[in-house]
Amino acid sequence: MSDRARDRIGRLLRAVDQSLFQSVAAREWPAAETVLPRLSRSANHGLLWGGVALGVWVLGGVRGRRAAVRGMTSLALASITVNTVGKRSVGRARPILDAVPVVRHLPRQPFTSSFPSGHAASAAAFVAGVALEAPQLAAALAPLAASVAFSRVYTGVHCPGDVLAGAALGVGAAYAVRGLVPSRSQMPPPARPRADVPALPDGEGLTVVVNPSSGSQPQLADPIKQLRAMLPRAEVVLYDDASGPLSKVLAKAAREAANRGGALGVCGGDGTVNAAAAAALAVGVPLMVLPGGTFNHFAADLGVDTVADACTAVVQGQAVRADVGRIRPLQAVGDDVDPAYFLNTFSIGVYPELVRLRERWSPRIGGPPATILGVMRILRQAGPLQVEVNGHRRSLWLLFAGNGVYRSVGIAPVRRHDLADGMLDVRVAHAGRFARTRLLAAACVGRLARTPFYAAATPKRLVISGLPEEACMAYDGEVTDAPPALVLDKLDEALTVYRPAADDHPGYSLAAP
Repeated sequence: MSDRARDRIGRLLRAVDQSLFQSVAAREWPAAETVLPRLSRSANHGLLWGGVALGVWVLGGVRGRRAAVRGMTSLALASITVNTVGKRSVGRARPILDAVPVVRHLPRQPFTSSFPSGHAASAAAFVAGVALEAPQLAAALAPLAASVAFSRVYTGVHCPGDVLAGAALGVGAAYAVRGLVPSRSQMPPPARPRADVPALPDGEGLTVVVNPSSGSQPQLADPIKQLRAMLPRAEVVLYDDASGPLSKVLAKAAREAANRGGALGVCGGDGTVNAAAAAALAVGVPLMVLPGGTFNHFAADLGVDTVADACTAVVQGQAVRADVGRIRPLQAVGDDVDPAYFLNTFSIGVYPELVRLRERWSPRIGGPPATILGVMRILRQAGPLQVEVNGHRRSLWLLFAGNGVYRSVGIAPVRRHDLADGMLDVRVAHAGRFARTRLLAAACVGRLARTPFYAAATPKRLVISGLPEEACMAYDGEVTDAPPALVLDKLDEALTVYRPAADDHPGYSLAAP
């Protein structure tokens, strides 16, 4: 295309843009005079969407929390892009307000470049991010986002072209985030061997232990109500401290389920699910997992998003087999000693200390601030751990082992494709000169695998020895003292877990690999 043709198209687009702006300014909008200017101001600095995200996080359940995080992350990326690239590369003047009624004017007129609209970018990014996790929720929020975007033209601070460009950039930011951290629809758990389990109509033979201390109390009221409505004949045991140790309550429930030819159910966080898995393994009963904790990593990777998913699988007798990670003291290998199990992750190094700090501070300041402060403290005060890994002496900051291979962004595990792949996902962050800074920089630019301070492997067995007396280990969110030496390995396809079939869970496939 010639320069002359491009100039002609540019003039035409600017003329259309200005004509639309004048049309909006000249038209009377009585119902909008008191609403849109306030709505526009409420979206300053993302405050409106932050409030919406908080409400979705509290009331939206597991899917709502994922949607809130993805929406705010998309908004943050869009805002950074608009303010650092968009507005600095295109210095477009703000529209002249002469044609806009004074009643619509904002008290404080923006002075930055008009192109693109940051408010429209933030609104579109947030709703698009939410849509990737919860489409129905995004449909309910779309009119609000459209109103915020239109308010920028209505109040005279942007031309329509600025708003359209900002909205397009916002949607692009949401998809860029999805490229880094895949959404649930992108990463359905693949098929694993189906397991023969009893179908339990109305929950006959099912004993479900609910741990109210997992997650937040308001979260548990709805799952219990749904459970009793969908499986009225299931026995529900509400655990409290007066009942004794949680492990004994779960062991008793598992034995009762085995005697009735039924199954053990559990509602709680990952630590509670871990204890339930150990009880189910001990007597050989299938496990039903209800998402009732804060993160629900195992349920999420299994593909059980809601209570309804788990109940449907129980009624229809649909289940798969999953691997279980095992931790054994080295001197006890071959002895009659009960091992510890992990369904998600195991770690030594700085992470167990971070978990301790987070658990100590989160009741007072909340989980995310506690995590941030914990990371800051560890970066200032923690030292590397001296251990032997498979007989080789190492100085490391962190050793992570996943029960199955995780898809990741940088050093952080995100989600597993496969819960029965027979492998440990082992990652080590080595110590060294400026190791922490270099690891962080390499992760940010996507070159972590090329730094000498990072190593990854997928063995079936790992021996860790030479641990100092004060060393701790964390598995499935629980922290405990580590033995001087230990062995990590896998129990392949040892756990049978209820999970809905493909027809009941669109996008998932249960065909054997």
